Amino acid sequence: MALKVLVVDDATFVRDLVKRTMRAQFPQVQVEEAVNGRKAQLLLSKQRFDLILCDWEMPEMSGLELLQWVRSTEHYKKVPFVMVTSRGDRGHVVEAAQQGVTDYLGKPFNAEMLVQKVTKAMGGQLKAKTSGSGGFGGDSAALLTGASAKAKGAAPAPSAPIATASTADLLTGKPAAGTSANPAARSAQSQGSGSTGAPLKGMAKVRFADFSLPCVIKAISLNEVQVVARRGQQFPMILDPAVIDIEVDEEEVLERINGYVHSLKAVDKRIDTDFVQIIIRFVDEDPDKMASLSKYIARFN
Repeated sequence: MALKVLVVDDATFVRDLVKRTMRAQFPQVQVEEAVNGRKAQLLLSKQRFDLILCDWEMPEMSGLELLQWVRSTEHYKKVPFVMVTSRGDRGHVVEAAQQGVTDYLGKPFNAEMLVQKVTKAMGGQLKAKTSGSGGFGGDSAALLTGASAKAKGAAPAPSAPIATASTADLLTGKPAAGTSANPAARSAQSQGSGSTGAPLKGMAKVRFADFSLPCVIKAISLNEVQVVARRGQQFPMILDPAVIDIEVDEEEVLERINGYVHSLKAVDKRIDTDFVQIIIRFVDEDPDKMASLSKYIARFN
C-alpha cells in the first residue's frame, strides 16, 4: 500500500509546489491536499495518512489547532506532523513543540528543503517504499527549483532585520551627508517614483529560501507588490516562493505575507543598470494579513 501524505495550506501555489515536488521525488507516495484545518480534519477522519505537512496560519482552523486535534486522536498520536511556517520566534516554536510537532519547514522553502524534511520525518517507511527507485533529492531538486542544489543539510539564512535607513538611502539614491547621489542611484529613484512622480511606498524585505533582499516598494495592491532592489546581490528565479515583510513605520512591520516571484526585469534599458524590478504576487489568504495590508495601501490613496 502506498504511503499517504496530507498537505494542508490555504495558498494554492504552496500546495502545488509541495505536490509537484513530492510526486517527482517520491513516486510511491500518494499526496492529498486540504485548504485549511477543517478540511484536513474531514480527510484525516476518512483516510489514514502517514505524514502531515501543515501551514500554521490558516483561516477557520490554524495549523496549531489541527496539531492539537491530531495528537488527541488515537491513530495520529505518533504520525509525523511537520509545521510549515514563516513564524520562527521562540514562543511559537516552544508552543508547537509542547503540542507534539515533529519538525518545522520554514517559509519560503525550495524543493530540496522539502525533500530533506520529508525524508527525516518518514525515515524507514520512506526508505522501504523507495528502495530500488533510484533515490531522491540532489539534481532533481535543482531541476524543480531552477537553481543548483545546495550543500546537503544547508540551513536557510537567518532572518535579517528589515531594511534600515542607510539601506533605503542606498536603494533610492538619497545622498549621504556631504555627498551627492550618483547617476545610477538618481535613475533608480526616478524609476521607483514612476512616470507620474508618485513617491516610493516604503521599505520591504523579501525573504527567499536561503537569502533575503532589502527593497524599496514602487507599487503595491492587495494582489501584488512591485519592488526595486540593487544589483550585485543574489536574485531569485521566476516562480520562487517568497515571504514579504513591509516596514510600516519605525516601530511596526507588516510581516509574513506569502507570495511568489511573478517577474523580474531591469529598471531601465541600459545593460549596466544598477537596479532590478521584481513583482511578487501574493498568495496569502489570511484575512488578518489582508486587512493590515489594506490599511497600509490606504495610506497612499
